[in-house]
Amino acid sequence: MGLLDGLVGNLVGSVAGNDPKQANLANSVLSMVTNPQGGGIGGILSAFEAGGLGHLVQSWISTGPNLPVTAQQIEQILGSDKIAAMAQSAGLTPDVVKAKLTEFLPAIIDKLTPNGAVKA
Repeated sequence: MGLLDGLVGNLVGSVAGNDPKQANLANSVLSMVTNPQGGGIGGILSAFEAGGLGHLVQSWISTGPNLPVTAQQIEQILGSDKIAAMAQSAGLTPDVVKAKLTEFLPAIIDKLTPNGAVKA
């Protein structure tokens, strides 16, 4: 296992704990924010900006405190189809996925942008 794999494992473990279903969800979120073909962090930022919530993601990227996001805002931005797909993949209900995304998404974006900037 390489250095990047170890960092990814630590990141997933820090947000999901030892629950395998939550780890699957955290890996899905990590993939969503790091995959350039899926838009990456910039795509998440754009989606939140389009929904009038860009200030939330900006707080997660910045070095200051992270603003909270609600389950309703997560669903508004990501859409119920994406939430349902993530739920099915992780073996969780859509409501649990939305609740966990309110924790995972800010934490993962925050940890991937430690210096307050999105890397190209």
